[in-house]
Amino acid sequence: MKTALITGANKGIGFETAKQLLENGYFVFIGSRNIDNGESAVQQLKETGFKNIKAIRLDVADIASIENAREEIGKQTDILDVLINNAGINGGMPQAALEAPVEAFQHVMDTNLYGVIRVTQTFMDLMRKSEEPRIVNVSSSGCSLTLHSDPDWIYYSHKAAVYTASKAAMNMYTINLAYELRETPFKVNAVCPGFVATDFNNHRGTGTVEEGGKRIAKYAMIGQDGPTGKFISEEYNPETGETPW
Repeated sequence: MKTALITGANKGIGFETAKQLLENGYFVFIGSRNIDNGESAVQQLKETGFKNIKAIRLDVADIASIENAREEIGKQTDILDVLINNAGINGGMPQAALEAPVEAFQHVMDTNLYGVIRVTQTFMDLMRKSEEPRIVNVSSSGCSLTLHSDPDWIYYSHKAAVYTASKAAMNMYTINLAYELRETPFKVNAVCPGFVATDFNNHRGTGTVEEGGKRIAKYAMIGQDGPTGKFISEEYNPETGETPW
């Protein structure tokens, strides 16, 4: 049975992605900053018939929490097949480039960029033991430098200086990570779930969590002929998913 860890999986897209992987026979570790929320999510899933699931306290902004999570997961498995870096924050609004304080950038980067780096590096030893290791960094087409530079893009006027900078930086980390792992079985991609209605955007999204979770899970389960080092948004590009950086 393959194993997966999803950060920030107690609700929203992370929770739905967990359901998708469980339906495909994975054992899923639900990473949650608040363990009570994680346990509640596990209980909901168990009530619908799933068994191979466990809540793990994991705060991506706290290295001690991540190391404790690695120790806890290591007691149950020697191999981690899938890592989905889903936990993220939007930093609140407004986010004007001329007015947002540096502290706001630091706070959001600590979760959206540094958190991804911390978790990835900490769990790499378990992932290297997998025959088909997969890393999905949950991104957003809304952080594409190319699209945000195009006045004809539908969301051109939807600027958020803090959040978009953090996710664009995470995308660059994804490129470098995929490059360093290019001669291994790893597949590493940045994947956008789409503009999904969740607490993250005050339910202003136009898509469903089911759609978003399916898109993330798809790239967590791709075969050896699948892409790596790509920025994927099937909402933006329904044919191939590939999205301009």
